[in-house]
Amino acid sequence: MESQRSTSKVAEGGLPSGWKREEVVRKSGLSAGKTDVYYFSPDGKKIRSKPQLARYIGEALDLSAFDFRTGRLIYSAVRKSKRMKGSTFDFARGIRHDASLILPIRQTASIFKQPVTVIRNRPESQTKSDLKHGPQDPPKQLFWEKRLQGLQARDSADDPIQAMDLPRNMQPVGPEMTNENVLQSISAALHLSNIPITGQNGSKTSIQKNPGVNIDANQPHIQQMLIHEEDIRRQESKVTEARLKLQDALNTLAT
Repeated sequence: MESQRSTSKVAEGGLPSGWKREEVVRKSGLSAGKTDVYYFSPDGKKIRSKPQLARYIGEALDLSAFDFRTGRLIYSAVRKSKRMKGSTFDFARGIRHDASLILPIRQTASIFKQPVTVIRNRPESQTKSDLKHGPQDPPKQLFWEKRLQGLQARDSADDPIQAMDLPRNMQPVGPEMTNENVLQSISAALHLSNIPITGQNGSKTSIQKNPGVNIDANQPHIQQMLIHEEDIRRQESKVTEARLKLQDALNTLAT
């Protein structure tokens, strides 16, 4: 395809000095007589379209009223600006007035609605979901106690503290739960929860099969236990005995 080229400097009021505009007239083919416009930056880069020019220049220049074909500013398209002199140009707002500068984006939305957990860092924050679902609690991570594996408490002399043993009727529930994990789960439930600690209502088999559905995140990872009156009396006697030993130790230190 034959073509005729003509190169000229960009007219004043368009691109900054140093830019060159080239107009190529097609001489043959079905598009004979039509022209193609190209721009060359001061460093010699060839620009073929207005979106490419906008990406190359960035926020240095407002191209919302720039005519790529003629290389001039169309003053009738210049929007009224309330910006102070010397302030930077908001390139994102300039794009809204020129459809040729808008990059293609996907307009389709998700077909299936997905549940969203709302977490607010400020108590005065409100969302539309509050009117429909009420306040939402932050999600809880199951089996977070496993992250503490390998860590052991130590006393003031840097000696490891001996771990406690679980009672025989207190059975762990969950995938690969150790006695140490169960003790950590019980301690966290006693300190953080205001509800009675009873253990898991589901069977051990169902929880092992699908713990994310069948486990109760508000209860420790033990099977449900029934506490009888005899158990309470036995525990009270142990607490009383421990307090007497502590009192005797304090009296010995005082003397």
